[in-house]
Formats: sequence, structure tokens, C-alpha cells
Amino acid sequence: MKKLEIACFNLDSALIAQKAAADRVELCADMSVGGTTPIIETIQQARKNLSIDLYVMIRPRGGNFVFSEAEFEQMKSEIEIIKKLGVNGFVFGVLKDDKTINIEQNKALVDLAKPFPCTFHRAFDAVSNYEKALEDVISCGFSTILTSGTFPNVMEGKEVLRQLVIQANNRIKIMPGGGLRSTNISELNEMVNANWYHSSAITDGSETANPEEIIQLKKKLQS
Repeated sequence: MKKLEIACFNLDSALIAQKAAADRVELCADMSVGGTTPIIETIQQARKNLSIDLYVMIRPRGGNFVFSEAEFEQMKSEIEIIKKLGVNGFVFGVLKDDKTINIEQNKALVDLAKPFPCTFHRAFDAVSNYEKALEDVISCGFSTILTSGTFPNVMEGKEVLRQLVIQANNRIKIMPGGGLRSTNISELNEMVNANWYHSSAITDGSETANPEEIIQLKKKLQS
């Protein structure tokens, strides 16, 4: 059974995602920078109103994925606080200056998040060597990698996505995301054959998911 995660930048999107039968919500703030940690109140409201799984992004700011010591401490404290709110998982990713995976910091965050699973987000698309990066992410203990195959969107990155699924060999889930829409999901799924797919399902330039788009995404995944 193929599954669909919807990136939600507000509470309305999260409720739309659930109603349209998405399998999971990735909750973030600030769409303009690709997502940051949402405020506690939003997480609490989402948890109160959602019965589907809720993953929360931990990212102190937009921009690159190399974090200062203060930012890293902030990420740790956010995980500790949000863990208590009944979420189901976390989404983050830390790189080094040389565009490799920061194994030490990621591992510390994954350990802190236990027993909840963690997704390594699209920081993966900035790495210099995706084959090595995949092994490093696995070694940190992540359960999923959200990636567009190191290209700006999933259709450009589909070859790499296919390679990643093969290399991962079920040791970690590869979840294609980035420009994924109902218009291209069938073609992508046929080529990549991942188990999870990720979309914001935003079709109108707003920050809110389109329910019809989620329904179409799900429909095409199941056909």
C-alpha cells in the first residue's frame, strides 16, 4: 500500500489533509523558506484535531543546513518539548560546511527523539555525494529520507531517486518530495517505486493544501 504525506504550513492544511485521506501530516511553519519549526500552539491544535500521524519539522531558520552551537541547542530543546505533545515523529537534517552529513549532530538529535522515528529532510538535496550521504543517514538512525533526488524537483531527480531506492534496499524509506503533484505522481511512482510520497498539494500559490489535489494524489498512487 503506497502512502502519502502532506507538508502542512498551517492548521487548515493539516485538517484538509486528514479529511482528504492523507496518511500523515508533516507540520512546519514559514513556507517561504521551505519550512521551519512550528509554534507550540499550532502543534497542540493539530494534535487535538488529527487522528492521523503527525510529524513535526525541527529547523530553527531558513537558509543552509549548517547550524551554530546555539541553533543546535535550540533544536535539542525543541525536540524535548515537542516530544511531550503526543506527536508521532520528527523531521530535520544537519549538514557540515563541506556538504556532507553531520553524523555527530544528527545522531544526537535522533537519539533525543527516541522512541519516535525521524525523517532526514531535503537538506539531503544539498549533499555533494548522495551515495555516501545515504549510508551516513542510515548510520544516524533515521527511518526515512525526504528528497527530490538532489535536483530542484522530483521529475528532474527521478533517476537519482530510483538509484536511492535500490541502494537503500529497505534499510531506510526513500520518500520522494519536491514538486510532486497529481499530474506527475503516476509516472514517478512507476519509475521510482517508493512506498511513501510527499507533497504540499498546494496548487494556487497560497499556503494551504487543495483537498481535490490530495484526493487525486492518493487515487493515482493506489491505481
